Amino acid sequence: MSGSRDGHYPAPPRLCHNNVIRRHPVRRTLGGLLRFRLPLSGSTIYGQITVIIVVCMIIVIIGGSTLERWVRDDYNVPDLEVLSEKMAAIGSLVAVATPAERQEIIEIAGRGGWRLSLQPLSVADRFTTSSTDQPFIQAATDWFFPPDDGSTPYGGWRTFLDDKRVISVKVDDATLLLLEQVPTSLLSSDALSFGSNYLVAMVTLILLFFIFAVWAITRPLRRIAVAAMKADISLGPAPFEERGSVEIVALARALNAMQRRISIMIEGRTRMLRGISHDLRTPLTRLRLRTERLQDEETRDALLGDILRIDHLLKESLGYLRDNHQREPSQRADLASLLQTISDEFADMGHDVTYDGPPRLIAEFRPLAITRAVTNLCENGIKFATRVEIGLKTIDAEAIIEVADDGPGITEQYRERVMEPFFKIDAARGGSDTGFGLGLSIVTEIVEAHHGRFELLDRMPHGLIATIRLPLGRQ
Repeated sequence: MSGSRDGHYPAPPRLCHNNVIRRHPVRRTLGGLLRFRLPLSGSTIYGQITVIIVVCMIIVIIGGSTLERWVRDDYNVPDLEVLSEKMAAIGSLVAVATPAERQEIIEIAGRGGWRLSLQPLSVADRFTTSSTDQPFIQAATDWFFPPDDGSTPYGGWRTFLDDKRVISVKVDDATLLLLEQVPTSLLSSDALSFGSNYLVAMVTLILLFFIFAVWAITRPLRRIAVAAMKADISLGPAPFEERGSVEIVALARALNAMQRRISIMIEGRTRMLRGISHDLRTPLTRLRLRTERLQDEETRDALLGDILRIDHLLKESLGYLRDNHQREPSQRADLASLLQTISDEFADMGHDVTYDGPPRLIAEFRPLAITRAVTNLCENGIKFATRVEIGLKTIDAEAIIEVADDGPGITEQYRERVMEPFFKIDAARGGSDTGFGLGLSIVTEIVEAHHGRFELLDRMPHGLIATIRLPLGRQ
């Protein structure tokens, strides 16, 4: 261990040290290549659009030239600029030739299928710039993609004589060289190149932006909307999936943070109310024991009645604060049998509660929660009515539970308010409401946890129908 300092081994040989130094740039380069990726899933929407535009430009450059070559090779469309250049070359020969040579040049050119003729310059007075026989596509091509290269024919690129397209060249002050029987299908090189590029660009942009809108915007927002519909206030895993562009991830994180803050706030309020309710139970029990020892029977009964009322209110508040319906898992059970059991239990206690529905209906729901909801509705019904009927039926993949009574009913203006916690109306049901007004609130929360609907309807000639609609699919 000679040569060591502070109990450490000596430095490695210089050769090894140099080898390590030489490998560092390679590792950095490979690491950079492995880390490089197209900025789609983790970038901003602005960056994604930039990538799409760059990709579209590359496709246009490659695809446009390929389409142009394909059109030239497969369809062999005549080029207006090429014809004009050839006419200019023939016109320059005719301009320096003798009359006999001019006729010979025209005959030789005619062997290639060209119909050339020498015409007086006054023929140009009959030239027009449009034709009634010209196809619309050809007219649009001439209008939007005029040639800008080559020799311009005499009279312009759009020259017609007797509704027939011609190309003319001025030979001298008195003579025109006229090319007749020009093909009706003509393309300039500009029209061919620009047209193919525009077509490829338009198709590429539409396709890429459609895919981008679905993949980067529409689908993540739909996913967030579905998660928001299913989210509850209980503390649990984040309901909004944090993936996608930077903006979508920021939105999901903000919603998750908001859900956590709401859950913490609700949980704190619930713990406080539970603590108050439980702390009141002990002195209330002592008060009941002391009251039962009173000799004055009238005073004892009055005090016991008040104690029972307070105890009932505490039980109601604790029942509302319990969130067992959120934590209970769904399971397949017989909904009809559950409703029959509830009806029989109330009938055994001497209440006129009956069941009307199928003897068996298998569905997926939370049995304890539905039992609690229907029981609350029945208790509310027997409190203000003499007869309660529990009905069950299925319509359009929904199980419909109806709890109908013959009481005074609830006026329409209060039907939404009575579903709110701690809301009470004195004359709504024709009697004194001795509770906190939490029964219908509990029913509403249970039905919403099942992704169903809860509504109150009139019953003729009088009474109320509480309707619970539950989807028969998996909750």
